[in-house]
Amino acid sequence: MASPTPSAPPAVGWIARTLEEGGYDTWAVGGAVRDAYMGRPSGDWDLATRATPREVQKLFRRTVPIGIDHGTVGVLARDGTMYEVTTFRKDVETDGRHAVVSFADTIEEDLARRDFTVNAVAWHPLREVLLDPFGGVGDLERRILRTVGAPEERFREDYLRILRALRFAGLFRLEVEAATWTALCSLVGHLPALSAERVREELLKVLDADPAPGRALDLYASSGALAVLYPELDALRGASSEVVGVDRWTHSVAATAELPAGRPFLRLAALLREAGGDARAGLLLRLKLSNAQTDETALRAGAAPLPPSDAEDRDVRRWLSSSGSSRIAALARLDLAWSRAACRLGGHDRTGAVVSSWRRAKQVRSTAPPLAVGDLALDGRGLISLGLPPGPDFGRILDALLDWVLDDPSRNRRELLEGKALELAGSDSADG
Repeated sequence: MASPTPSAPPAVGWIARTLEEGGYDTWAVGGAVRDAYMGRPSGDWDLATRATPREVQKLFRRTVPIGIDHGTVGVLARDGTMYEVTTFRKDVETDGRHAVVSFADTIEEDLARRDFTVNAVAWHPLREVLLDPFGGVGDLERRILRTVGAPEERFREDYLRILRALRFAGLFRLEVEAATWTALCSLVGHLPALSAERVREELLKVLDADPAPGRALDLYASSGALAVLYPELDALRGASSEVVGVDRWTHSVAATAELPAGRPFLRLAALLREAGGDARAGLLLRLKLSNAQTDETALRAGAAPLPPSDAEDRDVRRWLSSSGSSRIAALARLDLAWSRAACRLGGHDRTGAVVSSWRRAKQVRSTAPPLAVGDLALDGRGLISLGLPPGPDFGRILDALLDWVLDDPSRNRRELLEGKALELAGSDSADG
C-alpha cells in the first residue's frame, strides 16, 4: 500500500515538531492516515498528543477551543487551515449514545478505544513510523472491516458505530468480518436511542460519498438498520416498480448512483421519490433537517415528471408554476437519473425523451411567462382598490387569476385582471 508520507501537509510536521519539542508525544491519527494507506486522497489531518488542551494552547499562538471538554483544540496553521489536536483519551463509561472519557498517557491507550482496526492506525510524521497494534493495515489489504476488540462490546459503547460500519464497508468496499456483522445485526434495534442529528449526519455522509452510495444503502437494508430507522424506505423493498423484476428500493438506490457525489440532498430526493407524500414528510421530520432543506427535498422528491416535449405550452407553464421554474435543472437531473437507472436495470431507455422535455421546459421559461401570484399585474392592494374587502378570499382570488393567466399569459394586464377579479368575487357572493 502507498505510504501516507506524501499526503501529509507541511503543517502536520510543524505541529508535531512543536509538540514533541515541548515534551509531548504526538501522532497523526484518523481518516487521513487510513486513506493514505489505501491510496485515497487524504482529507483533514488530525493529531493525537499527550499534551492537555491547556498545554496545546500555550504552545501555539493561534488556537480555537473547538472541544476543550473532550480534549480537542484547533490549531491554525500559517495559511489559516485548522488542524484538530486531541489529547490521548480512554473510555471510562458509556450509555450507548456517548462516552465519558478521560485523558490517557499513551497513544496505545488512545488507539485501543477506537471503533475499527482500520481507524486504529497512527503515523508519526517526524519519525515516519507506523503504529498498527490491531492489524488495521493488514485488514485494509484484505478488504476487511472488524472492530477493535469484542464487537458487541464496541457497538454497545456507541451505537453510532453500527452506522459507521455500514458506511465504511460501503465506501471502501470492505467485507464486514463475520463476528462484527453478527453483533451489528443483533444490535440495530438500539439505533433509535441515537439523536436524530447523529443519524442524519451518517445518512448524509453516505449520500455524499464517491463512489455511489448503493452498497452502503444495501447494507442498511440487509442489516435491518433500514427497517429500524427508515421504515418508509424499507417498505419499498419487494414493491413492484416500472422495471419488470426490479423492486422500488432497487430502482431508487440505482437512481442515486446516477447523480453526482457532493449532492446529498439531491440523492436523498431520488431515494424518497417512490415513497408517498406522508411517508416522505414523516421521514424528513425525523431527520430534523432545516426547514429549507426539508421543503426543498420534499418538493424535489414529490414533483411531477417533466412534461413531454410535445405538451401544450399551457401544460408546461402549469408544470413550471407548480414545480418552481428555478428547479428545472434539479428536477431534470432526477428524471434523467431515474431513466438511466431503469435502463441499466433492464427497462426502457427514456433518456432522449427526458432531455427533449428539459429543453422544451427551458424554452417555455425563456419567454418569461407569469408563473406565480407575485408575477401578476394585480396584487392584494389592487383588489382593495376595487372595493373588495380584505380577507381569506384574496388568496383564493389571486390563485384563480394565476390559473387563468397560465392558460394565456397575454391576460396578465391589470384591466383584464380587475374585471376577472370582480367576476370571481361576484361568483363567490352568489355562491354564498
